[in-house]
Amino acid sequence: MKEFPNIDQVHEMLETISDEIPQDFYKELSGGVVLVEHTKKHAETRPDYPLYIMGEYHRSAMGRQIIIYYGSFRKAYHHLSEKRLYERLKETLLHEFTHHLENLAGERGLEKKDAERVNSYRRVRSPKDSV
Repeated sequence: MKEFPNIDQVHEMLETISDEIPQDFYKELSGGVVLVEHTKKHAETRPDYPLYIMGEYHRSAMGRQIIIYYGSFRKAYHHLSEKRLYERLKETLLHEFTHHLENLAGERGLEKKDAERVNSYRRVRSPKDSV
């Protein structure tokens, strides 16, 4: 089994993806896109069925920023090929950019969809509970 790419390799993938995104998307994203090493779990995660946060859009008095969690990708997607990992990184980054663009437009559609997904997670039994 191939080893999961290190943080520098994932950073290179993220830079390639970022370069493909139109410059207009970066409007008012003063903190840019940042890859951090640690793992982040959702506040409602369950020990038997973890819910990892892959990325987050942050808005504060300091500005706007997208954070991607390398550790979460490593935990959740350790089994993926580099091609599939690249696709998941791209999906995550585009998801966070959607939050950013919606925030600039005063919209909250994706926030509502994310809340629905967390509600679905609450209702799902752990895969370990299956018979």
